[in-house]
Amino acid sequence: MLEIIYHDEHIIAINKPAGMLVHRSWLDSKETVFVMQTLRDQIGQYVFPVHRLDRPTSGVLLFALSSEVARLLSEQFEHHHIEKKYHAIVRGYVTEAQTIDYPLLEELDKIADKRATREPVLQECVTHCEPIAVVECPVAIGRYETARFSLLELKPETGRKHQLRRHMSHIRHPIIGDSKHGDLRQNRGVTEHFAVSRLMLHASELILSHPITKEKISLVASWDAQWLSLIEQFEWLDLATELGVNVIKQPT
Repeated sequence: MLEIIYHDEHIIAINKPAGMLVHRSWLDSKETVFVMQTLRDQIGQYVFPVHRLDRPTSGVLLFALSSEVARLLSEQFEHHHIEKKYHAIVRGYVTEAQTIDYPLLEELDKIADKRATREPVLQECVTHCEPIAVVECPVAIGRYETARFSLLELKPETGRKHQLRRHMSHIRHPIIGDSKHGDLRQNRGVTEHFAVSRLMLHASELILSHPITKEKISLVASWDAQWLSLIEQFEWLDLATELGVNVIKQPT
């Protein structure tokens, strides 16, 4: 069962588990479980996707319950009228707020875009980064005797493919667990020393205007058990509570 965090006659939002594909994809033809199909079966109604989360990313995922509402929500995303808040745990110390304004070369899908004749284009990309906490752990990962990590709040203005993962890699603070744009040695070290093996990126909140009522609503998704395990080991649990994060452990 998927965790439903908001549901009315027009929209539904869930807390997407890490590792679950949103819909059927040629990238993994053997996968049989998808968010869209699972949610449709769970509520007995067809759902319309209006945005996406990468497979390893968890958090708020919003669907429309009609094509018209899907169009209205898609317009909000397209015009950047929806505020997106993510949390991430990254390598190293990030101690100052910053805006990462760094264009990224468009990532074409190896399968869906394999017949594309155009070249990838450079896309505008802006991410706001706010440090929340840092920690130094007495474990050797790589050439150093200790390992440093930061908990960040990330707010993307744009919605490019792998934007947050690529932007954090660009500033030399890759997200822990990122197998494509991250530090593989750090990833292995976190798995070995802290027993956490997922991408530490979570879509914590969406703030939007309801497409029908126009009411401003906030959709919040709690952290899962692996997130909370690392938060506890880094002694950030009290801080998470101060941030208003739901610290009730959910199934992995």
